[in-house]
Amino acid sequence: MTNKAPLILVDGSSYLYRAFHAMPPLSNSRNEPTGAIYGVLNMLRKLLAEYRPSHIGVVFDAPGKTFRDELFDQYKAHRPPMPDDLRAQIEPLKELVAALGMPLLVVPGVEADDVIGTLACQARDAGMDVVISTGDKDMAQLVDERITLLNTMSNTKLDIPGVREKFGVGPECIIDYLALVGDSSDNIPGVPKVGPKTAAKWLNEYGSLDAIIEQAEAIKGKVGESLRENLEQLALSRKLATIQLDCELELTHADLTLKERDNARLAELYQRCEFLTWLRQLKEQQDEAGEPEPAIDEVGETDYSTITTEDAFEAWVARLAEAELFAFDTETDSLDYMQANLVGVSFAIEPGEAAYVPFGHRYMGAPDQLAQDYVLGKLKPILEDPKRGKVGQNLKYDMSVLARHGIALRGVRHDTMLESYVLDSTATRHDMDSLALKYLGAKTTKFEDIAGKGAKQVSFDQVGLDEAGPYAAEDADITLRLHRTLHPRLEAIAPLQRVYDEIEIPLIAVLSRMERNGVRIDGKLLQVQSKELAEKMAEIEKQAHEEAGGPFNLASPKQIQEILFEKQGLPVVAKTPKGQPSTAENVLAELAETYPLPRLILEHRAMSKLKSTYTDKLPQLRDEQGRVHTSYQQAVAATGRLSSTEPNLQNIPVRTPEGRRIRKAFIPAEGCKLLAADYSQVELRIMAHLSEDPGLLAAFQEDQDIHRATAGEVFGKKPEEVSDNERRHAKAINFGLIYGMSAFGLAKQLGVERGTAQQYIDRYFERYPGVREFMDRTRKQAHEDEYVETVFGRRLYLPEINSRNGQRRQYAERTAINAPMQGTAADIIKRAMIRLHDWLEAEHADVRMVMQVHDELVLEVPEGKVEVITGKVKEFMAGAAELKVPLVVDVGVGENWEEAH
Repeated sequence: MTNKAPLILVDGSSYLYRAFHAMPPLSNSRNEPTGAIYGVLNMLRKLLAEYRPSHIGVVFDAPGKTFRDELFDQYKAHRPPMPDDLRAQIEPLKELVAALGMPLLVVPGVEADDVIGTLACQARDAGMDVVISTGDKDMAQLVDERITLLNTMSNTKLDIPGVREKFGVGPECIIDYLALVGDSSDNIPGVPKVGPKTAAKWLNEYGSLDAIIEQAEAIKGKVGESLRENLEQLALSRKLATIQLDCELELTHADLTLKERDNARLAELYQRCEFLTWLRQLKEQQDEAGEPEPAIDEVGETDYSTITTEDAFEAWVARLAEAELFAFDTETDSLDYMQANLVGVSFAIEPGEAAYVPFGHRYMGAPDQLAQDYVLGKLKPILEDPKRGKVGQNLKYDMSVLARHGIALRGVRHDTMLESYVLDSTATRHDMDSLALKYLGAKTTKFEDIAGKGAKQVSFDQVGLDEAGPYAAEDADITLRLHRTLHPRLEAIAPLQRVYDEIEIPLIAVLSRMERNGVRIDGKLLQVQSKELAEKMAEIEKQAHEEAGGPFNLASPKQIQEILFEKQGLPVVAKTPKGQPSTAENVLAELAETYPLPRLILEHRAMSKLKSTYTDKLPQLRDEQGRVHTSYQQAVAATGRLSSTEPNLQNIPVRTPEGRRIRKAFIPAEGCKLLAADYSQVELRIMAHLSEDPGLLAAFQEDQDIHRATAGEVFGKKPEEVSDNERRHAKAINFGLIYGMSAFGLAKQLGVERGTAQQYIDRYFERYPGVREFMDRTRKQAHEDEYVETVFGRRLYLPEINSRNGQRRQYAERTAINAPMQGTAADIIKRAMIRLHDWLEAEHADVRMVMQVHDELVLEVPEGKVEVITGKVKEFMAGAAELKVPLVVDVGVGENWEEAH
């Protein structure tokens, strides 16, 4: 039998695992994972397009044991359990493979490798060429004149010379090579100390494993000793590594014919997975039997222009001036919004058509470009016109960069990053490349593709226009396409649309202004603190060495492990994945309650982190006015809270004297004060609102000390009779229950017996039954809907809430209780920031909002305005939500951040 097209055999199991770990964590709008499905399916489509085979088979491992498990009970024993997100994608993928017309093979008791080996040899013996699509190195033993390997993920092919080049031996020696080297993924033993180079050297010298065994006594050194010590297991290793070529199969290679696609089923499955580009292509194609689909288009047909003449630019300006909405993006030479220089701008009005206007490319031989002043001068009226709608991806960055170039960006209607984030904060990363892949099925050009990677990467102004132009235009085009895909989904869910329109979009301008304001830092004070921390660390190190009986590196987990658990014999609280005693922070914290050395190590770690992260680093980040500019991330925290990066100003500890001292270095400008406004117990107040528990509602409405009131209920006392220690216990209960703390966790925190902690919890729920009812109701609703909502309608999806993994399911249930509180608190402070910002811009432009930290806002206020601003801040923050209990705001004023508390 002869055939021009080769038989294609696909190692489905190998690609499924590799795609799962290589692809972004994609999912559809129902939170069903789809990333691995997309990766494997994309590979299959490319195979069909490239080879147009008449014969193809996709082979998966069957569940259950094989003959190798009988040979060696530790075979593949080290492999972790299959993740639930991967397991959930197996059946949908198989359905898609079948709908594409590809024969699917799953043979019980036989591994995919052996099925592929048997079919490949059948086809070879019948005169067919065979291409095995796999990433598994074991398959190299099958390569011969007719059988080649293809790794579609790395786009590499292995024929006989390729195998020799990669492994140092030919295909005929691969089984012996694998027996010597072993395979950690399959737990095939191998010979310790024998790596790939040694195995190849021996096989080239002696010719085979049998010859190596015969000459084992002549092989010198420790590696020779290791060989002789492991001779008995080599036969087993070789048998485990050998692919079976004579499996009994119901199908033969001749039966693996590519069948007609089931277009109706394929469309149904594409729709389910939300592979929208493929769905659109499917609907557009004529239904021709047996004709394979074309390879995936990168982004579809496009008309991208690089504008270098005034006439072409003026034509686009005229169009932009009439457009109701256009996509807009800046290209710069830095990611730092306070340092970035504009290099060019791009825009799109209709999908598929976009333009890039360069004016700052400065590489040698760069062509003439339009002048920056001319371009920005023409665009400024349009960009500042609130009636001309703009859509972008992370427009806060563009807004900040444009502001430094004298343009106040207005008319921001949409941001695709925020559209994705509000739709589902947990479904995917919200960068443009991930969104394009998830929602458009489009693989975009990445910055690294045109600018290089690592140390060789150049800034955008050094990228040639032939590459920079299409890249920048694609950014604008993809942004517009994403908006047209995402926004209808938001419109379909009214509460999410309100969160997007009323909170996230208006917040862009607030955060941009606050970031550019920055906060003033006393660099000299931090330098003094760095010196003092270094001295304290040296003293702690000295004490630690004395406790350990000798010097050691306090930053070395290995040395700490040896001293604590081997030398001092401390109890092992937990182990690492490799089975070693853990020295993680929570482990040391538990040991520190009893032993001095772990306590000293933790103190040293804490001071070292303060020194490296804050006292050493912050002075280096100041601008000419002594201000530090963080970046507030809107689309990171799943609950809706803002996060702060580069530098992170939200993690400065407040419970240690050293952490509080760092806050003293945050100071106002001359003639100003710092005003710190903090919501009081906001999450507990939200719990009272959501649970409608009469006792909690009464305590807050009567402005009682909630922790003292709770202690009175739990311990059966009048509030005035409650001791400070009992109040502390009640505070732990109040906050612990919000975060899903168990009796075990509460007992550990309070230092009481577990039974006592359970009694506290039981009494709490007896006194506040509405809280238990709320928690039970929320868990039930979360299991049904797989999401929970804030007071304002923001959703947090819980993909693990019905997981078969008990630990993951319980974590999701705890999240379901806490997320409505955290998310509502986030919404409240964002609403307050928006209203306060608008009022300040209109009436007090000299007052600066400089930081947002958890439930706190920090402002820089001229001394003469402190009283009026204090009143208004309280008013705006307290009025940011209408709850069944009042919102209380504590305001402090001082010469530094610590004093303002």
